[in-house]
Order: sequence, then structure tokens, then C-alpha cells
Amino acid sequence: MNPFAEHTLLIVDDEKHTRDGLRMSFEDEFDVYVAGSISEALEILRNDGVEVMVTDLRLGGEDGMELIEKALALPSPPMCIMMTAYGSVETAVEAMKRGAYDYVSKPLNIDELELIIKRAIRDKAADKEIRSLKQQVDQKYGLDRVIGNSAAMQPIFETVRQVAPTRATVLIEGESGTGKEMIAHAIHNLSGRPKSKLVKVHCAALTTQLLESELFGHERGSFTGANQRRIGRFEEASGGTLFLDEIGEIDGNTQVKLLRALGERTIERVGGNQEIKVDVRVIAATNRNLEEMVAGGEFREDLYFRLNVVKITMPPLRQRREDVVLMVRSFLKEFAEENGKPVRELTSDAMERLVSYDWPGNVRELRTAIEHGVVMSNGPKISLRHLPGFLQQSGEGLRGAFTKNQAVSNGGGAAKGKEFVLGADSLNLGAMERQFILRALEESNHNRTEAARLLGISRRTLQRKLKEMEEEGVSVPG
Repeated sequence: MNPFAEHTLLIVDDEKHTRDGLRMSFEDEFDVYVAGSISEALEILRNDGVEVMVTDLRLGGEDGMELIEKALALPSPPMCIMMTAYGSVETAVEAMKRGAYDYVSKPLNIDELELIIKRAIRDKAADKEIRSLKQQVDQKYGLDRVIGNSAAMQPIFETVRQVAPTRATVLIEGESGTGKEMIAHAIHNLSGRPKSKLVKVHCAALTTQLLESELFGHERGSFTGANQRRIGRFEEASGGTLFLDEIGEIDGNTQVKLLRALGERTIERVGGNQEIKVDVRVIAATNRNLEEMVAGGEFREDLYFRLNVVKITMPPLRQRREDVVLMVRSFLKEFAEENGKPVRELTSDAMERLVSYDWPGNVRELRTAIEHGVVMSNGPKISLRHLPGFLQQSGEGLRGAFTKNQAVSNGGGAAKGKEFVLGADSLNLGAMERQFILRALEESNHNRTEAARLLGISRRTLQRKLKEMEEEGVSVPG
């Protein structure tokens, strides 16, 4: 069995006979893509997760160096190999400076190029293993509860790792349900004080008097019902981390006291006059825009600056849809074990609906939907009918699928201006998907790369869906 058969290679050359010749030379060894321009190459790189890219230095009027820079800036960059007929040392050095893995001179030695490609694949696998080990460390020490590989989450993970060992106050902003508390846990667990307490206070759940007592404690007799001294959350968290959730809800008087606690690292209990030193790292979170609240006079500017030493903004789930599948798998495993259910996966139409939905309640809403699906399912799979009712209704996600595919078909060249039209009796998401796929294959003359482009999905995704269709007994042409 060829160990490289599943590895992907992209050949970029503006001369068709060159790229076709290279494809024929390597298609028995690798899964080969070809492109004749920077735009074509970038489209493949974004959609198909190519591991190694071999590009010519001259691409008609375009520059292969520019392609390398753009490719390396992608979330999952390929190993880049430069081909050049201008095989000077200066060109090679410049290519390596731009981030190229290696270079070869034309006329090409195919055996030499093959060895370089295979070495690049092995080195990329080694890099992936190192990242995997780093991820395992993160899972052990702090980022295990934060699910996501999307480009939107990568800078957040990096900020968490950077800020965690420091004493800096962190402000976490984002819509409700985006995982702000999980980020706070990660920062605490990755800090130098993970064995100490992480103390949480939900600021919106308490009246002004109760919130002050909760934060700073109170002396006996300081107000009606204060029958004994109470230690506040600042004292309880001393040596550890205090997480203040919904910080935007606190009133002006409490803001003043909190400002002093952050600036002087001292507090006074309600009804007391003794200064108490506290060693607390504060993390605050809010689903409101504090800058707008400052401008509107609802929040103290000086307190905002104290809190906003490092800001982390959590993206809503609709902006990182590629993380939905990872979350679904994690929640599915969790709730299946918790409820003693044999559920192991979702049907393709159920998963498609979960990915296309906008999730106004974000991760929290998705988690609840999966728990509902696990509870309602009696077999090994969750289908669309097992999900909450709002996900079973045809809506914007369904109309979006029609619009996207019609627009692609109308402007996609190979589709010849035709639309993917379905009958009124076809309003079953799984059946519609199968019809879209079969029509795309027909329009592309069974060229699966072109069919995937028409559908707006990667070729690997198309191959997976075709395999599922064959397992379901659907006759797949080509």
C-alpha cells in the first residue's frame, strides 16, 4: 500500500502541458490538484487542505513568490516548493526567506522533486505531531474545555497562553453563550496559581447591597440581617483568581469600590474601616459593550481602563461554523455517556442543519440541542427529527443553500448558466443534498473537483458524501 496515497499535492504552473505532465507523474503517488494562477491555487488551498504546494516562480504575469506568501498566511499553510528556470542562488535564498520549504530548478528532475515532496510531507507530519503534543499539554493544563480549531479561535488561544502566567487583569467580551467562563477557567489553570481557588461572582444576579457584601464581605451589624462577620469573595480568592461575570451590570458605588480594590489591592468590608490586603488576579466578563457604556456615562472610564489591560473578544458561533462539528462530537460523547445512550453520530442532514444554523444562543444553545437529540434518539444516530423543533423547520438555512448553489451555478462557467431546480415534493434535506450532488456531477461531466467547486465544498467533503450515498444504495455515476 502506498503510504503517500492520501497526502495532497498542489501543482501550480501557468503552462498547461507542464502542470498536466506533473500531475500524470505524481498522481499514482499522491492526491494531486492543479492550478494555473494564484487565484485558482488559493481557492484550492482554502477549500481542500493541501499539504504540499509546488509552484513555478513565473505564473504568466503573476509572481510565484507572492503566492507563497499568501499560502503561508492561511490558517493551514502548505509546505511550499519553488520551481524556477532562473536557478540562481539569489532566487533560492529569496524563496527560502519568503518561507519556501525548498526549491528545484528547471528542467525538472522528477525523481529529485518526488523525494523533496515526500520529505516535506514527513516534516509536516512531524510538525503536526509537535502541535498535537502541545495541544495535549493545553488539554491537561487549561484549554481542554475550549473546543475549536477555527481561524477565529487561534489568536484567542495564543492570547490565553501569553497572558495566563502574568498578573494582568483580563476583560472577556462576547455574546451570551460564547464560552467566556471557559476562557476564564483556561487562564486560571494556565497561570502560576492553578492550585489556588478560582472564585466566581455573577454580578447581575445580586442587588447592589448583596453584591457589595458578596465581593468585599461585611461586619456584623452592618445592615439588617448581618448577624455575623462574613468574608467576601476578594478575601476568599486571595492567592488565586476572581472571575466577575457580567461586570457591566454593577452600579456606580460598587464601581468605585472595585476600582480601589484593583488599584490598591486592598478592600474594606461593608460596615468596617480596616484595610485588608488581597492578592487577587481579576478576570471580568461582559456581553455588553463597555466602551459604549463609558461614552454613555453608565460605566466609569477609569475602571474600564483598569479592567481592560488585556481584552479577549469571543466570536459568536455563526462566525466560526467550522467548529460546530467538533463541538457536536464532543457534546454527543458527553451526553451519550451521561444518559447511557448508544448514540454515536448524526445523520448527514442533521449535521448539515446544525452547521448552517446561526445559533443566536451560541455554544450554550448548541449544547442544549445536542442533549435534546441524545435524549430523543433511541438508536445509534441522531436524525433531524430528533433535534429541537426550531431546527426541523425549513428556514433561512435552507433558502441559503438554494441561493448559494444557484448563484454558483449561474456564475460557475461549467454549469452553463443553469440552476439547480428541485420539485416541491423534494423538501427533504437529505434528498435535496443528493440531488444537488448528482446534478453537479452531471454539469461537470463527472469531474469531481469541478463538481465540488460548483457545490461550494471541498473535494474531500464531496468524496465523503459520495461514499455515504453509495452506502445508502444510491447509484453514483463516474
